Amino acid sequence: MSLSEEMVRAIVELDESRAIEIAKKRLEAGEDPLKILDDLRRAAEIIGEKYERGEYFVSDLVMAGEILKGISEIVRPKLKELGVSRKVVGKLVIGTVEGDIHDIGKNIVVTMAEAAGFEVIDLGVDVPPQRFVEAIKQHNPDIVGMSGLLTLAIDSMKRTVDAIKEAGLRDKVKIIIGGGRVDQHACEYVGADAWTNDASQGIRIMLKWMEEKKR
Repeated sequence: MSLSEEMVRAIVELDESRAIEIAKKRLEAGEDPLKILDDLRRAAEIIGEKYERGEYFVSDLVMAGEILKGISEIVRPKLKELGVSRKVVGKLVIGTVEGDIHDIGKNIVVTMAEAAGFEVIDLGVDVPPQRFVEAIKQHNPDIVGMSGLLTLAIDSMKRTVDAIKEAGLRDKVKIIIGGGRVDQHACEYVGADAWTNDASQGIRIMLKWMEEKKR
């Protein structure tokens, strides 16, 4: 079994010390930190599926989130060492939508977005639509990211986009949604500009938007 597979398994089994030990070993061996973050995304998806099947409970989600946060914090300095842009390229407001407390995927995106040069305002989890509206008014972001791993998150995302429209702010921001149950159909239903369930792809989409905005 590769170190990549071992690390994913350790995270899914909620073996914090083993997962962090493997992450450190991979970084010391000079592995691309983005690959490690991609493995965090894979582990997050497996954990989300287990939760939806009733195999994991909220306490397990919280534990898994702590493990992934810990690994993200180890990886972050390495991303910066690679010389990833330190210039602020844009501003991102992001949060896990109301009714969902899953922050694993969101935290991975936050880490990668900061490394890519975004100023990130993280609203946390279980964020009601009005809180997104207030954050747009307060921070004037270029992009709003909505995360959710559970099926119910799709309707919550739609309510949030509707609230942004009602506040007259929809034309001011690009909206990207992400999570295990998100696809093109969900993107159209919600009224977002783009969707992804791959953090790296999400960052590429956002950077492309910022390039287009400069033109």
